[in-house]
Amino acid sequence: MKCLILAAGYATRLYPLTENFPKPLLTVGEKTILDWLVDDIDAAGEVDEYVVISNHKFAHHFDAWARTKRQKITVVDDGTDTNETRLGAVKDIQFAIDRLGLDDDMLVIAGDNVLNFSLTKFIQYAKRKQTSCIMRYYEPNDQKLLKCGVVTVDADDKILGMTEKSPTPATHWCCPPFYYYTKEDAKLVQKGIDEGCGTDAPGSYIAWLCTQVPVHAMEMPGKRYDIGNLESYERVKAEYHGIDR
Repeated sequence: MKCLILAAGYATRLYPLTENFPKPLLTVGEKTILDWLVDDIDAAGEVDEYVVISNHKFAHHFDAWARTKRQKITVVDDGTDTNETRLGAVKDIQFAIDRLGLDDDMLVIAGDNVLNFSLTKFIQYAKRKQTSCIMRYYEPNDQKLLKCGVVTVDADDKILGMTEKSPTPATHWCCPPFYYYTKEDAKLVQKGIDEGCGTDAPGSYIAWLCTQVPVHAMEMPGKRYDIGNLESYERVKAEYHGIDR
């Protein structure tokens, strides 16, 4: 299995902290955000390569970080150097697939969130379902729902429908940016792009994919800490105490 880490954004809401430094390499406690994610995922023993998808501006920072790690980590530079020219998450995923010739099951994650639960639980869930999978959590705040991917599921967690940033969300089930693609479904990313799925938000591909093949949504077994601005970063640094196994 390959783990694709989406890290090509510019984190403009965290300026000046991230004006010349990537958000995923900010520290929370004794580790960077990426260290928390990669060290946890590696405990599952399923991933044989981590692919960090970066932009041209920050790729050298990720190269330097990768040299400190024992895991096999490949950094892919998508060639963009401004927020205005960014490819968008779905096109970045396809860019990495094409550049490296990837042909495997894939765990696709945002590189700028920390979790208080192990992602190994999500990997195990996807292995049991034998389909592409996402996670979901209940979001009671109506305003926050407008900024999220929202899913409708049946009693077996199968996705019946998904929308990204809908003005009229169908449910309160929000999707964090953590995804599992089967090998077969990873081959459909370009088809999704060609057929008009959104490309900025990574969940847009899942919104299209669930209309083509079965996709399941695991209820998130803990909390996600989203670092969106300077205030939230300071709060996460104060509150986060690591992963509860």
